[in-house]
Amino acid sequence: MESNIQKVHSICEKALNDGNLSKEEILVLLNCPEEYTDIIFQTADKVRKKEVGEEVHLRGLIEFSNFCKKNCEYCGIRGKNKSINRYRLTKEEILETAIKAESLGYRSIVMQSGEDPFFTAEVLADIITSIKMKTDLAITISAGEFTYNEYKIIKDAGADRYLLRFETSSEELYKKLHPDSDFHHRMECLDNLEKLGYQVGSGFMVGLPGETPEILADNLLLLQKLDLDMAGIGPFLPNSDTILAGASGGTLNNSLKAVALARILLRNAHIPATTAMGTLDPKGREKALQSGANVVMPNVTAQEYREMYQLYPDKICLNDDPAHCRGCITRKIEGLGRVVSKEHGHTLK
Repeated sequence: MESNIQKVHSICEKALNDGNLSKEEILVLLNCPEEYTDIIFQTADKVRKKEVGEEVHLRGLIEFSNFCKKNCEYCGIRGKNKSINRYRLTKEEILETAIKAESLGYRSIVMQSGEDPFFTAEVLADIITSIKMKTDLAITISAGEFTYNEYKIIKDAGADRYLLRFETSSEELYKKLHPDSDFHHRMECLDNLEKLGYQVGSGFMVGLPGETPEILADNLLLLQKLDLDMAGIGPFLPNSDTILAGASGGTLNNSLKAVALARILLRNAHIPATTAMGTLDPKGREKALQSGANVVMPNVTAQEYREMYQLYPDKICLNDDPAHCRGCITRKIEGLGRVVSKEHGHTLK
């Protein structure tokens, strides 16, 4: 009978050439003792090197509104949170930020907001058109749920990618954490994005209250089933302004295992080293880059707004200006022996 360490070695050996792990095999890796996890991280790093190479893609993050009509229980900008100041960037401010990002060497931006009713599909389309006229940036939108026709308006304006995380594959847990949302509607939105030709990103949080290893394994298998172009994974970090304030958060080790397994299962998808990992550990993003990740999303939002866009507490880099962030992350990437990509970072599928 194989020992635990032999099982981990055996599964990782298979994973180098085959990303089709069973749920049982995924659970063996998720549940393995911490002293064995380096084997998983090294395997994912080898898969990353083989499938996507040494380049790390930088995507400048523009947090353009912290208004939100939804009330997700874990989120610091949920509509019912009355303790934060709200803001919306104007079209001119967003365009100015995008142009500055390009001047700093970014080839791609991510426009992220809460589900703000002010930013209709038509308003977003107008902004996207202006950015495309003034820059050569690839644009990812992350602004929540729209109808098929609304997503089409945004796509037709020039949006290249859309990021819509499902957060958990458990319908029961999804409903508990998203009292005014529906899991099946979320899946329908992801399906519509794919039908419209977006490069689609989704993902989940690790360590949500009520999550089990089985749910985490199902999260990873759902990523694979969706055949995503991008997969974002980060730890759940409890926010004091939410009803989950007293919950225990996700751990860096479990989050890194999830990133590593996502790389093994998805092979050539783009996977970010998330800011939340850097919040948990000063070296968190570097560790993720050594465990399968190949994207970093430095914040290019003006400093005056960053403090107001905290989905979780103690977010890093709140007081750093965009030029400093760009230089800092470049040094971190090069310190790992990797290189910053000069490409737009489009899908590799």
